[in-house]
Amino acid sequence: MTPKAPSTPQLGFHFEAAPEAAADEPAKPSRRAQSRRTWLVRQLVSEARDLVEQELGDVWVEGEISNCRPASSGHLYFTLKDAEAQLPVVLFRRQAMLLRFRPEDGLHVRVRGKVSVYEQRGQLQLVAETMEPVGAGSLQLAFEQLRDKLRAEGLFEQDRKRPLPAFPRTVAIVTSPTGAVIRDFLNIVNRRHSGLCVVLVPVAVQGDAAAAEVEFAIRRINENVAAIDADVIVLARGGGSLEDMAAFNSERVARAIAASQLPVVSAVGHETDFTIADFVADLRAPTPSAAAELITEAQHKIAECVAELGNRLVRAARYQLLQAQQRYGRIAVARAEQRMVTSLHRLEQRLDDLGFRLDNAVAHELRDRRHKLLDLTAAVLRHDPRQQLGTARASLAASQARMQHGLERRIQADAHELESLEARLYRAASVQLASQRAAYTRLHGQLHSLSPLAVLQRGYALVLDARGAVIRSTAQLTVGQRVHTRLDDGSFSSQVNEIQAKTKKKEKKKGS
Repeated sequence: MTPKAPSTPQLGFHFEAAPEAAADEPAKPSRRAQSRRTWLVRQLVSEARDLVEQELGDVWVEGEISNCRPASSGHLYFTLKDAEAQLPVVLFRRQAMLLRFRPEDGLHVRVRGKVSVYEQRGQLQLVAETMEPVGAGSLQLAFEQLRDKLRAEGLFEQDRKRPLPAFPRTVAIVTSPTGAVIRDFLNIVNRRHSGLCVVLVPVAVQGDAAAAEVEFAIRRINENVAAIDADVIVLARGGGSLEDMAAFNSERVARAIAASQLPVVSAVGHETDFTIADFVADLRAPTPSAAAELITEAQHKIAECVAELGNRLVRAARYQLLQAQQRYGRIAVARAEQRMVTSLHRLEQRLDDLGFRLDNAVAHELRDRRHKLLDLTAAVLRHDPRQQLGTARASLAASQARMQHGLERRIQADAHELESLEARLYRAASVQLASQRAAYTRLHGQLHSLSPLAVLQRGYALVLDARGAVIRSTAQLTVGQRVHTRLDDGSFSSQVNEIQAKTKKKEKKKGS
């Protein structure tokens, strides 16, 4: 703290500066020169950008795309134009990744964003937030663009599609575990082929994360063919809007289907719904229920054939029995009937024995499959990311608590140190102020002892003429002159009536 300098006491006299001193001062600039401002280019462009962004903060612009240039960074640059004007547009990577279609030259679109100025070029531009095509919807346009692209690559060709196994033992179905699709699928499989093993791979079938989950499920099934022992993959989902089935119209799912080692059946939507997955898959089923019927078709035909042969065998046996009764009579018929009954009993016993063996084999296979599934489930749970995430969260919370405690202790220590510094500074300032006050008192006493007012206090007087000039000699006075006398406790005016000059005696120096 810097103390103020002591003020000089007033002595009763006023001094004015000489008029010539004003001539040395510099001339003041004119008002016009004060109001003129010179801008730097950067300042002017920045000011213009701020004004444009304030006035045009959120706008929709419609036009045709031209000069579309995707950058390696993921940003998208193009020009939006109409018949009379054009406007540069930049769509940054994060917003470009959210587009459901591919921007290309000649496409008529509607763009939402804010108008700004690119300072390096001094160029007006539109910073886009979202974009949608005019006319066809973005999902339909994206569907058509991806369909044409994959068709040109040959992913829809019939030559690359594989036939389904006639008698599959295990089917991996990729669908939602809570929907009606899995229940309908299992009901049809149990009714037509109860020995078929169905492995459910749960995924989300709609939403932003659905495409990634379906792609990961197809890849995981192919990577674990030996563990899952699947013969065919079924992608199943119920009907819905184009937005609901967007996951099965994505390029990543289509390429996962094309890269699959196992045959893939696409059973998405209703019979009138078509997706990209339907075109790439080895077989398209109109509905999930139809997919279950197509997979179990061969087994179901064999069961029907066996039932038909059994009916034919019963009819033939009855016919032979009737012929025997007519040919051999009652005795022969009775013997033949007895032999037939015995044969039938042996066949029935053999059939029962085969049925028991089949049931035991199926039960043993089911137990093995159940044990494998439990082992796989336990392995998945051991590597569950949610458990690792919980441990990481607990560690993060403990670290945050330790850091908060350390910050609080550091702040308290700094506060104590600051208070100590303030106290020492206050004591030092107080000592310095006291010393300066003592110096001021001494200086004030010295100045007061040298003041003319102090001389007046000792009984002397100050005589001034009418102009206020000090009279020091009787030569300055004339009889009848008005003078002003100042004492210690006041002043008075008087008139000179008589002047008595002091006679100076000259002393002659004697010569040596």
